[in-house]
Amino acid sequence: MPASPRSRIRVLVADDHRPFAESLALAIEREKDLSAIVALSALDALESAERDLPSVALVDVELRGMGGIEAIRRIRAASGDTNVIALFADDDLAQARALEAGARGFISTVTPLAEVPAMIRMAARGVPLVEGEEVNRLFRVLRHRRHQESTERQRASRLTPRQLEILQLLSDGISPSAIAEQLHMRPATLRTHVQNILTRLGAHSKVEAVSIAMRHGKIATTA
Repeated sequence: MPASPRSRIRVLVADDHRPFAESLALAIEREKDLSAIVALSALDALESAERDLPSVALVDVELRGMGGIEAIRRIRAASGDTNVIALFADDDLAQARALEAGARGFISTVTPLAEVPAMIRMAARGVPLVEGEEVNRLFRVLRHRRHQESTERQRASRLTPRQLEILQLLSDGISPSAIAEQLHMRPATLRTHVQNILTRLGAHSKVEAVSIAMRHGKIATTA
């Protein structure tokens, strides 16, 4: 006998790709004990979580707006009874960040669709979808990445105004010869500056150095 509307597990599908979100919702609706609601942005997902109080929320980690990870954190804060499964957490960092934000587990792009209903039912019961040993491994990966980011940030903060000027010009696509002319220095002097930049940042190329400086807001991104 089909479950009554009130007894069905209410599932929020939060994904900004409408065709996929609606297809996943339809697949969920085919299960006699599940029902689905669709949200196409992080803000919609948060509003739906507060209004509809779903038992489970499937949240895309790349959801537009505030972002999927922040959406997971806020959904858990706004509706403590809503258990979250992160969608498309395909790498260790995304998976670790989703778990840290409060997700019970994650679905990757290689997870068979046939397994999703069972995962939803487990999450609805508050059952973790990731083994403790794997959770610990993922959190170690996250701690290591944060240590790297902190080290990068400290290195970037030690760049001199001249070094930042050179990096900005490199980021703007200006050739080394043009940079040397613009800054009134010999090409050999510019090469020395660039090598010092690489050493200070622990970078292996000019491209990597520019990327690090951009990542930490030391130079402007190109238009």
